[in-house]
Amino acid sequence: MNDRLPPAGTLLAPTNRTPGTALPAATPTTAERVTTVSRPGPAGAVTAEATPDPAGFVLTVATRVLAADGVVCLALRRPDGGALPPWTPGAHIDVFLDGADGGMIRQYSLCGRPGERDVWRIAVLREPRGRGGSAHVHDQLREGDAVRVRGPRNNFPLRPAARHLFVAGGIGITPILPMVEAAEAAGADWRLLYGGRTRASMAFLDRLAPYGDRVLVRPQDAYGLLDLAAFVGPPEPDTLVHACGPEPLLEALRDTCANWPPGTLGVERFAPVEATAAGPAEAFEVELARSGLTLTVPPGRSVLEAVEEAGVTVDFSCREGTCGTCETDVLEGTPDHRDSLLTEEERAGGDTMLICVSRSCGPRLVLDL
Repeated sequence: MNDRLPPAGTLLAPTNRTPGTALPAATPTTAERVTTVSRPGPAGAVTAEATPDPAGFVLTVATRVLAADGVVCLALRRPDGGALPPWTPGAHIDVFLDGADGGMIRQYSLCGRPGERDVWRIAVLREPRGRGGSAHVHDQLREGDAVRVRGPRNNFPLRPAARHLFVAGGIGITPILPMVEAAEAAGADWRLLYGGRTRASMAFLDRLAPYGDRVLVRPQDAYGLLDLAAFVGPPEPDTLVHACGPEPLLEALRDTCANWPPGTLGVERFAPVEATAAGPAEAFEVELARSGLTLTVPPGRSVLEAVEEAGVTVDFSCREGTCGTCETDVLEGTPDHRDSLLTEEERAGGDTMLICVSRSCGPRLVLDL
């Protein structure tokens, strides 16, 4: 679902927080990106600033500026200048883009400041090898253009802790930047390790400059691979690690944090991880409890596709098991999880699933649809 996949090997790291004031818990309300987060709380919980309207709403591109080499930053406002729904650091929006295939939906992290209620800011990296979303933003969207959006939704919240370590790779700075600013405003202890191909390719260095040596800017052409082991160090109490970037970086960070307590690391991905099927490939039945329907999901098809064909309305976006839009409660049965979002604890609980990719381990599921 992502048009900003980095070149092979980009930001690959060798391997895988001083007491402060704990951040308050995110208030429940509601980068082209993929999310997979070690999410705390009950299975299926999503931090939501507001209940997103499935149809979305239209905003205007108020300003368009070059934030770095190959990165354009858009400021989106309501045509009437009114207030936008509130959001919390880590949140993203769906952006509906026109395309040759009749339309695209892409997810971009909000990288402005939550206190700016009249504007939403997103930054998009042009990815020549992508699927057209980033090219459309760079080549087609101009100041004054109207664009339909949906959200916000937050699967990557800034969780409360006394100490925070942030790691950003390339355009992965977009969800991390508001987190850094929130941690600073709360008086928490924090540090950021920010890598990129070159310094010129790294966005928002001006917003990070006031933080001095709490931010380590490490372009690869000058410093080589990110030294995650040195940055993270040994496990420390009441410390969380938050990261967004390309998969090699996140895999290395996972290895680095292997000895930390479960749930320490929360990440947001650029692309889904390859899932290993746990259940059979055969057809299975899905009962939609609220709709009073029983459907057959054939081999090679998703639950979402079967639900759509039956005419049941359900929210979805990425179709890759990454954005969380289609997350659905499971009332009976055992899901065959093939997503890149749910934690191991949530998967083991089995009471929620992403129906755009996940299937069933048994002959029947009952869903809250």
